[in-house]
Amino acid sequence: MEHIAIIMDGNRRWAKEKNLLPSLGHLYGARNLTLIKQKIGLKIKDNLINLWFISHIFYKKNIKYLSLFAFSTENFKRSQEEVGYLMKLFYNEAVKLLKKINEKNIKIIFSGHLEYLDEELKQKLEELEKSSKGDYTLNLCIAYGGQREIIDATKKIANLYKEGKISLEDIDEKEFYRYLYHELPPIDLMIRTSGEIRISNFMLYSLAYSEMKFVNTYFPAFTTKELDKVIDEYQDRNRRFGK
Repeated sequence: MEHIAIIMDGNRRWAKEKNLLPSLGHLYGARNLTLIKQKIGLKIKDNLINLWFISHIFYKKNIKYLSLFAFSTENFKRSQEEVGYLMKLFYNEAVKLLKKINEKNIKIIFSGHLEYLDEELKQKLEELEKSSKGDYTLNLCIAYGGQREIIDATKKIANLYKEGKISLEDIDEKEFYRYLYHELPPIDLMIRTSGEIRISNFMLYSLAYSEMKFVNTYFPAFTTKELDKVIDEYQDRNRRFGK
């Protein structure tokens, strides 16, 4: 297995069940915070924005690519307060990652329309993408929509065809990957937390033949142990790719 993708869902519902503000659900979903542990008496568990968790996926499981659905274009329809909080959270996490990421042998890339973000955050994410390098790739989908990615790829191909740089015969399923936001391998396993059974416009082209697992656990409570169980289940499946 080369590529895992995760729809990180359930932050707000997790917070509601704990009688917390939605912002604390996002905060807990983003990283392991001693402050929250002290305030509400919860046992903090590993989560996917925590670099230790990411390292577990890359190094212990030897998976080269991890894609995380962090913020969709549809999420901009949420309240101004919540969107503003999430933008600050992304900025703070980017600053921390800039200090640590090169020690981890991880290349960070972003998929989506970063121009939708405020300029300070956009510049910080671009700096992080430019400065990080490594044998493992973390793809963070921010201001992202799967249909929009396919449309953008189609426009690139149409412009190249118009300029006489590509022929219709050149385009097939494999070639199309080159025109997505990044040329990543197809997704082998997609995981969605929170119990919702849908893909929510996430990496539609890359999900064509992926195995999918929908777990009931809210993302803030999703642990490496549960992740390992899902991966073990995947490895027992017989993937036929339509054959």
